Amino acid sequence: MLEPQTRPIPHGHGVHPFPHRHLTGIFGLQPWEITFLLDEAEQWIALNRASAAKHDNRLAGLTLINAFFENSTRTLLSFEIAGKRLGADVVNMAVAQSSVSKGETLIDTAVTLNAMRADVIVIRHDASGAVQLIADKVDCPVLNAGDGRHEHPTQALLDALTIRRRKGQIAGLKIAICGDVLHSRVARSNILALTALAADVRVIAPPTLMPAAIERMGVTPFTDFDAGLDGADVVMMLRLQRERMAGGFVPSPREYHALYGLTPERLARAAPDAIVMHPGPMNRGVEIDSVVADDVKRSAITEQVEMGVAVRMACLDVLTRAQRGVEGWA
Repeated sequence: MLEPQTRPIPHGHGVHPFPHRHLTGIFGLQPWEITFLLDEAEQWIALNRASAAKHDNRLAGLTLINAFFENSTRTLLSFEIAGKRLGADVVNMAVAQSSVSKGETLIDTAVTLNAMRADVIVIRHDASGAVQLIADKVDCPVLNAGDGRHEHPTQALLDALTIRRRKGQIAGLKIAICGDVLHSRVARSNILALTALAADVRVIAPPTLMPAAIERMGVTPFTDFDAGLDGADVVMMLRLQRERMAGGFVPSPREYHALYGLTPERLARAAPDAIVMHPGPMNRGVEIDSVVADDVKRSAITEQVEMGVAVRMACLDVLTRAQRGVEGWA
């Protein structure tokens, strides 16, 4: 894992707020670029909360393709809703029924999608680097909805937005990212985003699920769950990703819960007003107890889902501004 870039925010005129054609990861984004996307997402929260007329036509006439090569519920629905609320024509690519299942290569798939003249493509793939490979072959913006163990940038953005709205700021907060850090693209993107925004990030995991040299990313590693939770302002639990485990990383779900499951007793070690987060889907009774996940005062899990739609609307809007001829984005 590589360290995030943390240059100071520039002053003066002429600095493009988001000069990137694609969003394939948090790595390479500057702090002010991350903040710009968070600020852009704020405008969509009120629209999404409206009782009616949850609609904006700025993407009318554009075609969004959601190409999900890996199973998803929340992320796929979130991007579909985001695209439709912005007026785009949304096409969900059923990969299981596509030519990919017949042996078509990823590059051939990219060429095919490009020939269909999509205006923006959202990709989820089980191979790290697959999204960048497709982005290099197409003429339209590409958003990464998760690629292997690499990154999940919009998840990190929605998590940062949730934290900022709940806590008022991110800088200086003690944020504990706990669980299967080794296999988690969510953890990687969150570490990059939150350290760039000056949070004090800790990672807590069993030795078998702790990436080597993780401290090079500017975080403090803990293998003792209780010690890592001490005084934390935000406790972000991660799903135990058994589908990505080729060996015996944990003895059993029961033993994992005994050592690394978030219970009310363990949460008491965090700050009194600490919030609890989880990217979903949750393994209740494994990495988190239901009584903690469903605590309306402490849990921000459903708010994360809500912020996901706003963040994805913002990203779709920003990345398509140049092709829509929005002033200053040519």
